[in-house]
Amino acid sequence: MKIPKRLQPLVDDGMIDEVICQLMSGKEAQVYVVRAGDKPSCAKVFKEAKQRSFKQAVQYQEGRKVRNSRRARAMSKKTRYGQKEQESAWLNAEVEALYRLDAAGVRVPKPYGFVDGVLLMEMIADAEGYAAPRLDDVTLTEQQALEYHAKVIDDVVRMLCAGLVHGDLSEFNVLLDASGPVIIDLPQAVDAAGNNSAASMLERDVNNMRAYFGRFAPALLETRYAKEIWALFETGRLQPDMPLSGRFEADTSSVDVDDLMEVIDDVRAEEANRQAPSWDGEDW
Repeated sequence: MKIPKRLQPLVDDGMIDEVICQLMSGKEAQVYVVRAGDKPSCAKVFKEAKQRSFKQAVQYQEGRKVRNSRRARAMSKKTRYGQKEQESAWLNAEVEALYRLDAAGVRVPKPYGFVDGVLLMEMIADAEGYAAPRLDDVTLTEQQALEYHAKVIDDVVRMLCAGLVHGDLSEFNVLLDASGPVIIDLPQAVDAAGNNSAASMLERDVNNMRAYFGRFAPALLETRYAKEIWALFETGRLQPDMPLSGRFEADTSSVDVDDLMEVIDDVRAEEANRQAPSWDGEDW
C-alpha cells in the first residue's frame, strides 16, 4: 500500500521495512500493520489534538507527574508552547504505561519505540497469525467467558498494583489472541494514588467487563470485584495473583459519636495548651 505521510520518516530511517495495511482507525489514532525485520508489528499513528474526538479531560490528567518543572509550569498555562507540551505529555502517557505494565506482567502489546507521534509495538495475533479480534467481535462459551473474565480481572489487579487504572476498559479495547485477552489503548490511563476519580474509573472498568462477560456467563453479573479490589488496594493488601471472591460487604457499623467527640475535644485541648504562653516567675 501507499506509505502514509506520518510513517514515511520511519521507513526512510529503516525503522520500518514495509507498510502492509491499515488495521483500524479510531477516535485516538490509526493503526497499521508494518514489517520491521522478519516479523509483522503495529504502528499506531496518533491523530493531532484537533482531529481527535476523545477529549483530554482534566479528570484523566489529574495526578500525572511531569519530571521537568519548566514543562509542568508551561502545561498549566494556555500558551501555544504549554498546549504543545500538554499534547506531548498526553501522547507519551500510553508509551510509559505500556512499558510499566509490560514489566509488571500485564498482558499488553510489547512496546518497541515511540517516534514523532508514532508508537511501534507488538502485533497481537490469533492462532492463525492474523490480527487478533476484539472481544466485541467474538462469541464465547460460558466456560470461555469465565476463564477470560478471570484473566482480565487478574490483569486489572496487576495494573492497580503497578499504580495504574485503565480508565476506558471495555470489550472494544481488549483483543483476544491464542492465549486469551490482551488489553490495549492506554493513553487515558490514570494514576491510582494521585487521581481522585481512580476508584470510580476502576469500578467502571471492572463493571464493563462484568457486563460483557455476563452475556455468556450470567453468574458473573452477581459479582462485585470492583469494590473488593479497591478495598484491598486502599488498605495496602492488594497483591498480584491473590485469590478474590467477587463478593464485597460494605462496613455498615455505626460510629460512636460520643467517643469521636471526646477524641476531638482532647485534640483541641492539647492544641490550646501548646499555643498558650508560658510564664516562668522571673517575668513577674
